[in-house]
Amino acid sequence: MLRVTGLASGYQKIPVVMGIDVTVDDGAFVGVLGHNGMGKSTLLKTLVGQLPATAGRIEFAGSDITRAPTHIRARLGLRYVPQGRQIFPGLSVLDNLRMGAAGAGLADEVIDGVLEELPRLKPILGRAGGVLSGGEQQILALARCLCGRPKMMLLDEPTEGIQPSIIEEIIDILLRLKSKSGLTIMLVEQNQDFIRRLADRVLIIQKGRITGEVAPERLGDPALIAEFVGMEAT
Repeated sequence: MLRVTGLASGYQKIPVVMGIDVTVDDGAFVGVLGHNGMGKSTLLKTLVGQLPATAGRIEFAGSDITRAPTHIRARLGLRYVPQGRQIFPGLSVLDNLRMGAAGAGLADEVIDGVLEELPRLKPILGRAGGVLSGGEQQILALARCLCGRPKMMLLDEPTEGIQPSIIEEIIDILLRLKSKSGLTIMLVEQNQDFIRRLADRVLIIQKGRITGEVAPERLGDPALIAEFVGMEAT
């Protein structure tokens, strides 16, 4: 589904991501683990086209998208749930979903299908996005992404600022999507337990480079995490 070779990017003249090679198979769930400032979000923003690649190549579903604008990548099925949700606070939940479904065709049917998967949103469709709790906003951000009928979803730290009960709900949602629809997912996170329960593979990112791969079941090993990531196990 995704093949990245020699990818580099950053902000103006400041390099952040340097020489990343990643392959993600169709239907896989890949976690990218690292602490703040290691390039996790920069990697996703480069993949989706919010930041330009300064070197390397990105292939998605057989197409070279290295220089493609963001909307073309979205039309091909590469969709992004950004850190901090970034829903439209002044629009209703339903209108946020309609924005996600724009251009997808048969928007009402797509939205109805997504609401069946995320029924928590049904009673609050008329509520403004900005008045929702952080957890509800995160679920709305997931739903908005799904309304675009993605082939691959990029998730940027979805547990940030979310209470534990909602984190459990998000885990259930993502596991259901993985088993039911075969959606390909790349998740960047600092929450090792969250990644451990979801990912098939876990890549370690340090200082803008992929420095290793860890089996998800080993993320509970404090010594390993300290060695590879420089983080305490959580």
